[in-house]
Amino acid sequence: MGKIIAVANQKGGVGKTTTSINLAASLAAIRHRVLLIDLDPQGNTTMGCGVDKKALSLSAYEVLAGQAAAREAIIPLADIGLDLLPGNSDLTAAQVELMQRKNRERVLAETLASCRSEYQFVIIDCPPSLNILTLNALVAADSVLIPMQCEYYALEGLSDLMDTLRNIRETVNPELRIEGLLRTMHDTRSRLAAEVSEQLVEHFSDQVLRTVIPRNIRLAEAPSHGLPVMKYDKSSKGALAYLALAGEIVRRNQKSQTAA
Repeated sequence: MGKIIAVANQKGGVGKTTTSINLAASLAAIRHRVLLIDLDPQGNTTMGCGVDKKALSLSAYEVLAGQAAAREAIIPLADIGLDLLPGNSDLTAAQVELMQRKNRERVLAETLASCRSEYQFVIIDCPPSLNILTLNALVAADSVLIPMQCEYYALEGLSDLMDTLRNIRETVNPELRIEGLLRTMHDTRSRLAAEVSEQLVEHFSDQVLRTVIPRNIRLAEAPSHGLPVMKYDKSSKGALAYLALAGEIVRRNQKSQTAA
């Protein structure tokens, strides 16, 4: 049974899409079967994988609307080594339609039930807000990975997100766990970044992932080429950091399975 990880943060611009693409590609590179899901109407994950979001015949919208099975909309990306369930602006309509559905928060979970066993990891890129799409992802997920910048306002937003996750556990998904807090766009020269990083470790202990994603020009350039950074420049600091993240997450999951 594949593990479903939602990559979520209510704050935009924290490296959520970058993390979704590059974590998925890195997990695939170390020989795991991976499904990447673009649940953001902006469709940036889809474009970042080299797929034209405007030319889709089937997408996550049709799947959520019940017009297609997940397998029908999934696109194999042989060059990257993973499968993609793409998304585009049609997902905006899905938000409206889902609100009229019974058990609307469970639609994605029910849809993925038929194919998740084919993958070892399912990575979901969520919109930068707590809407019905994000709620579907968090109900379907086993855990949530939280990318965040080490800055003052990020800490403030993190408190709100933790409250949200607590509410979700209490109401619709009691099994939801925090996969980890991921420090992104980290500038080692910044005193503030170091201070916020220390506060994170102090307050959240081992929930803070050891891997830190640095600011890296190759990471910023890769999406314009429709590639994960490891396919664009595998020796860059960004590529090595996401490969390290994939390894850390695999080890954490092996450890938790052994403990169980």
